[in-house]
Amino acid sequence: MAKGTWVVVDQRDGKIRKVSLELISKARDFGDEVAAVIMGQGIEGLAAEAGKAGADKVYIVDDAKFAKYNTGAYAAQLAAMAKKYEPATIIFGHSAMGKDLAPRAAQKLDAGLVTDCTDVEVDGGKLTFVRPIYAGKAFAKVNVNSTPVMATIRANIFDVVDVGKTPEVIKADVAVSDADLYQTVKDFIPTVSSRPELTEANFVVSGGRGAKGPEGFKMLEELADIFGAAVGASRAAVDSGWIDTQYQVGQTGKVVNPILYVAAGISGAIQHVAGMSSSKNIVAINKDPEAPIFSIADFGIVGDMHAVIPEMIKQLKK
Repeated sequence: MAKGTWVVVDQRDGKIRKVSLELISKARDFGDEVAAVIMGQGIEGLAAEAGKAGADKVYIVDDAKFAKYNTGAYAAQLAAMAKKYEPATIIFGHSAMGKDLAPRAAQKLDAGLVTDCTDVEVDGGKLTFVRPIYAGKAFAKVNVNSTPVMATIRANIFDVVDVGKTPEVIKADVAVSDADLYQTVKDFIPTVSSRPELTEANFVVSGGRGAKGPEGFKMLEELADIFGAAVGASRAAVDSGWIDTQYQVGQTGKVVNPILYVAAGISGAIQHVAGMSSSKNIVAINKDPEAPIFSIADFGIVGDMHAVIPEMIKQLKK
């Protein structure tokens, strides 16, 4: 009989990403056993961290085949383990890995999958997932009737609660064949930055067409560094070549959910709003008082960002 919730841990360079710890803590509200599934190489030491966040069990898959994320290997391994241990629910962070792995694993398990969720409601052990639709203009409540129930959930939705648990560690057998390794990672070039990762940042400062060029983003970076924020951008700014694609927020970019989102010189096209509308506090700066971004902003400043941002920097430095 299917039992318990699995959180598929997103780890990078031997560190568990915050979204996975958030989901482990949240899964304790589901009223059943919580297990973390960690795949990688040399990652057994991560079990203790998962336990502190609330995992009762930790399944460790430690092998060279999982040293770098590989779609075929990870999906095959997860599906084989799910068929053997029969979890009732499997959840993933809505990260690059989660968005790639979850649908492939769901297909192998012939299971339903809800993506990009912003909340989970629990009623008598039954889970209802809340997800934005129509670029965040409405929210759908979704139930999954197949087993296991599968979902991807955004970062920065839930708190990480340190419960100090010592989990049971289970070393799972490797169930991957050579046929599953149909991808080869030739090279991995990390981006080195002192700023937080965009999708997990508590504060984000984004710029759009109103930045008018790379110089405008240098000003936004200065503002971001004052309070430890990540830097984001609209597609218009990225397409203009002012900032790299990795900073794009929106329907075709990254989805963020920070405590504070500063949208400077961004008009608020629906494609951009889809990636940031669930931010807890939105500050919009735009010289057009009719800009759509003001309709979702908690605070609005009508003015040219090139005049407003320097003044904000000046005041914050005080």
